Amino acid sequence: MAVILRPDEIENKFGKLFCRGIYTLVDEENGVAQIIEECSAKGPVEWDAVNRKRAGGAITDIRVEGTTLIMDTIIGEREVRFGPASKNVGGQGLKSLWVEGDTVRTTWVGLAGASVGIGACMPQGPGTICAEYPDDAKVGGAHRIEVTVTTPKLVRAIIAVDDTDTREKGASWVLLLKTARTCPIGHFLQHKIVQLNPNVPEKTTNCVSVAVSFAIKEDGIDALVAWFVDKLREGTYSKQTTMAVFQGLQVPQGLVDYGLRAKREILTAEDGHEAAEANGVRVIAVTGDRGTIGAVAGIGCFDLGLKAAGLPEDFED
Repeated sequence: MAVILRPDEIENKFGKLFCRGIYTLVDEENGVAQIIEECSAKGPVEWDAVNRKRAGGAITDIRVEGTTLIMDTIIGEREVRFGPASKNVGGQGLKSLWVEGDTVRTTWVGLAGASVGIGACMPQGPGTICAEYPDDAKVGGAHRIEVTVTTPKLVRAIIAVDDTDTREKGASWVLLLKTARTCPIGHFLQHKIVQLNPNVPEKTTNCVSVAVSFAIKEDGIDALVAWFVDKLREGTYSKQTTMAVFQGLQVPQGLVDYGLRAKREILTAEDGHEAAEANGVRVIAVTGDRGTIGAVAGIGCFDLGLKAAGLPEDFED
């Protein structure tokens, strides 16, 4: 018989451990999800990343950013394979991820010491609703455990902004980072500075747009957008501030292409509107429309890593 425990009950059973938050983002249209696990130290994150990658299962890609583990997954189930290392060093992996109404259920398998991470640490972190264990569950030592963790169904919202400063006042990256850090809606994930074509005549100094992402319940996106619009109107120094909004885990290739063009070419607001309309981006004129060019490019470049922050020549061989 299964035993279902809340995070506080898991903490009481196993002792307080190290997870600072677990967030499960889904993109049902594309059949994919992303699990973000925030830890209080880098060692467990790196070790978990290697073990979960080795195990395969429902995880398709995994990376470490500081003390945060980011896992790209399918929505569905795949066999976990620990490989020859499991006999001596244990292992852990994600067996399945399923969306059920407004929740997500992830089933994890752990062996030996690795069973503590998925059986005792992660399930007690903020963001967990409950975890389901076999009635004879034990973690650590030579034990094997299979645990199913239920979390809220969240989506990723990207908000990108351009043209908030003048040559004399302001910095777009500062305004958006301050705004995101104080936002009471959703969970702030990432902040990106996107370098655009420095030869644009209307630029201030650096010619960048800025974007942030949030994990949020789908029905909270409108409130998130409204909050940002109000704060940007209060903080901008420009009469041409524009905001762009995108929901999803996979930025369409058409948007990526547009974002890369904005690093090389001098585009128009009309170009930005065309790219936005073709790729599911909502554009909001906060105080004006010229910022459309960079705001849409900010979404297109959001997942490009260092390429977002640089110019094409920075990455030429």
